Amino acid sequence: MREPLQAVENCMQMWIDELDNDDVSTLYTHLPKGKRLRAKLVLKIAGGTDEAIRLAAIIELIHAASLLHDDVIDEAMTRRGVTSVNATDGSKTAVMMGDILYSKAYTQLVPYDIRIAQAVAKAVTVLSIGEYIDVKMGENFNSNENAYLDMIYKKTASLIEATAYCAAVLSGKDEENYSLYGKNLGLSFQIIDDILDIVSDENTLGKPALNDYKEGKTTLPYMYLYKVLDEESRQRLTAAHGKALDAEESNWIKEQMKENRSVEQSYSLAQDLSNAAIEAVSQYDEVELVAIIKEMMGREF
Repeated sequence: MREPLQAVENCMQMWIDELDNDDVSTLYTHLPKGKRLRAKLVLKIAGGTDEAIRLAAIIELIHAASLLHDDVIDEAMTRRGVTSVNATDGSKTAVMMGDILYSKAYTQLVPYDIRIAQAVAKAVTVLSIGEYIDVKMGENFNSNENAYLDMIYKKTASLIEATAYCAAVLSGKDEENYSLYGKNLGLSFQIIDDILDIVSDENTLGKPALNDYKEGKTTLPYMYLYKVLDEESRQRLTAAHGKALDAEESNWIKEQMKENRSVEQSYSLAQDLSNAAIEAVSQYDEVELVAIIKEMMGREF
């Protein structure tokens, strides 16, 4: 997979070079690459054809654009351990860079099958709505699990679902089953990411631990913990929402989660979603897609 993935990187770089702007080129080199999950999905489902490589590059540009905007909204100073563009060059620059990546990706999407173009465009719209919902939900402590799941579907899983769908269309595979795989993978992926914010250290995360809660994000472990706490402890938990946590409060939250197995309960839901993803493609010989799930779920918590 290394060679096709490198071809995706080369394709993205070529499109950036076509813009013929030194500032954009420099900013692009500072963006962290991440795991390229979406590109890997396209390549594993559709193979390493030129069309698949370009589609993977399009979706990764879109994902990068969404992260630039996400960092501005969250006022995040780091992204995957690297100083964010809004921290180094300001929010205006980060927003404009995101707009450039979105626009370039859409330009390259035009020649594709209308089903692919529509699926990607719709996913970006849904993603943007998910970001909006996330911001509004962050204004107060949220104990509604269904509202949270709807938000992470829109914000994260919708683009991964569209990625798997488009790759299936490109390769003539069953769009419905591969789309279902992508949806459940995306939901599980976000839950695992939320768990890591709690259980990992700052060096591993590339950002402070419990940072999500400081930003007002009430993720599943906090919801599950809230349900089992007494009234006094509930008030203590909700009082810490959206605030910088000192060591005492951070340790108290972690101890309560450990005692009440809130993280394990969240992980269990992620496992159920992962199993549903695997089941969706179980009739096909998709060893590598199953491997993606197992690698994601196989971390120590």
